[in-house]
Amino acid sequence: MKETDIEKFEKMQTQLHGLYEEISALSKKAPNDAVNKFKLKFINEVLSQSDGILTSQHKPFDEFKRFDEDDLPTNSDVALILSQYLNCMEELRVDNIEQPGGGGWYWLVNGEISTMRTSAPKKLKGER
Repeated sequence: MKETDIEKFEKMQTQLHGLYEEISALSKKAPNDAVNKFKLKFINEVLSQSDGILTSQHKPFDEFKRFDEDDLPTNSDVALILSQYLNCMEELRVDNIEQPGGGGWYWLVNGEISTMRTSAPKKLKGER
């Protein structure tokens, strides 16, 4: 990854997480209610931008591109897709970070350890 990719990645991961929390809360209250078009527009935008970051091996579903705004999905459908995207984003992150010498975690930029710190992975490689 390049530094600009990492910046985009961090923004997308943060936005996905926020959307997931919001839709997940709605899904617990009313799982079969439709997501409104206003929210769906932004969800689709973030998913589309995430597709630009995820490599083909990290994309959750080959067939899924966007939610249809004319056939509104349910809260639980959107929560499912957002959770899959979050998991795949984390897999991409785990594949592009290292912990040199047992210290903090750092991004790999062009295959080399950078000075860009990140949090510890949610899953270590090999635990998948």
